Amino acid sequence: MAVSRQLEESLNSAPEALAAPSQQATWQGAARQTTAPRTAAQRSNQLALTAAGYMSWRARSLSLLTGTSFSLEREAGLFMALCRPQAGQQWLDMGTSGAYYAGLLSGVGATVLACDLSPAMLKVAGKREVSPLIDYALIDAEATGLPSASFDGVSIGATLNETSSAPAMLREASRLLRAGGQLWIMYLGRNGGASQALLSRLGGLNFPDPAQLGGWLPDMQRRDLLRLREVVFERWVRV
Repeated sequence: MAVSRQLEESLNSAPEALAAPSQQATWQGAARQTTAPRTAAQRSNQLALTAAGYMSWRARSLSLLTGTSFSLEREAGLFMALCRPQAGQQWLDMGTSGAYYAGLLSGVGATVLACDLSPAMLKVAGKREVSPLIDYALIDAEATGLPSASFDGVSIGATLNETSSAPAMLREASRLLRAGGQLWIMYLGRNGGASQALLSRLGGLNFPDPAQLGGWLPDMQRRDLLRLREVVFERWVRV
C-alpha cells in the first residue's frame, strides 16, 4: 500500500505515540480530521483511563444491554456468519476503539485500516491487536478524506451512537465502499425512553431509529437486521 505523507504526519503529531503494527503502512488519500464540535462521549474517549477500561466494559456491555448472555464470542460468530469476510479484502474499521472488529477481520486475512479520533484508544488498540494486516490511523470517520470506493467492507460499532452526526458517518461509509461492498453496524437504537433523552442531552449521544438508516444510506440495501432490546445489528450492501 502507498504511503500518504499527510496521514503519516497526523499520526506522528498525535498527543501520544501510537502503538503501530510491525509493518506500518498507511493509505493513499488526504486523510484528515475535521474541526466539528466533539460530543462529551468523544471527549471522554480521549482519556487514557477510558481507553484502558474500554474492552473490559465492551466484554460485558451487550449482556447488560440485552438482558441475555451475549459474549464477545457470540458477537464474533454473528459478524462472521453474516459478513463472511475473506482473506485479501480491504476493510475500514470506523471508530475502532479497542480494535475488536479489526482483530476479527485480520484473523481471516483481511487488510484493515482501523481509525479513531482518540490517540489513547489507538494506543491501547495497537497493543491489543498487533498484526501486519492492521494499520492504525487518527482519522475523523465523518470526513475521512480517503478516496471513494476504497474498501470491500466497513465496520462500525457503538461509535455510531457517540459521533456528532450519525448521518454523516454513514454517508461517508457508503462513499468509501466499492460496489457490492458491505457495511456492518452495531449500535443502540432509539427507544423513546427518558434515560436516552438524558444521555443525549448530557452526553451528546444519539440513538438512531433503524427506520432512519434507509434515508441516510440511499445507495445501499439492508440485507440483515437483528434487534435485541436496544442493541441493533445491521448489514448493508452497496449497490
